[in-house]
Amino acid sequence: MTGSTREFTHPEAAGLELTSVLFALSDPIRLDLVRRLATEGSLEVAECHPPSGPLPKSTLSHHLKTLREAGLIRNVPHGRHRSLSLRRDDLDGRFPGLLDAVL
Repeated sequence: MTGSTREFTHPEAAGLELTSVLFALSDPIRLDLVRRLATEGSLEVAECHPPSGPLPKSTLSHHLKTLREAGLIRNVPHGRHRSLSLRRDDLDGRFPGLLDAVL
């Protein structure tokens, strides 16, 4: 199995923690990515660079990992690419109104 098809673990909705979600949203690059996912629906990892320009791969991976582990995004392999989506239903169910207030 190659790294590009590896399944990542995602926390269960009931296990999402407010402090982890808020920490993940505290970084401007991660907040911008969540805003984009909220409006665009989904993105491929290659589309995730901020308007300021491309990030090093390791930095982008770190941001995506932080968002995934906090339960904000779902990161799913699709062939040689990875698709990202906002876990809005899970977040709204666990923390009603939080995303609307932050975004």
